[in-house]
Amino acid sequence: MNDINMDMLIREEARLIILKELGKQVNESLSSSLFEPVLAQFAIRVERPWIHGELEYLRVMGAITVTSVGSVKIATLTDLGRRHLDRDVAIEGVKRPSRRGE
Repeated sequence: MNDINMDMLIREEARLIILKELGKQVNESLSSSLFEPVLAQFAIRVERPWIHGELEYLRVMGAITVTSVGSVKIATLTDLGRRHLDRDVAIEGVKRPSRRGE
């Protein structure tokens, strides 16, 4: 697999991980600094600017809203992001979640 395809797959996986992590929170929100350790659990070791880029992608696609607080970004899941997690819709550039039981 070439580097471009691998980079795309990593980004799509990271975007799904971000949405899933937001979905676990009571208020469906997290600061960008908290995504670094979450992504690292999946062997995606990246710095905050990379995460900010992925948050911006998800914002443009309508999956999250983003609020800037100094150098930190607060991401909040939208209804569209929740629908992607529930497999009701597919957001381009975001890995599809597995069906329950898979």
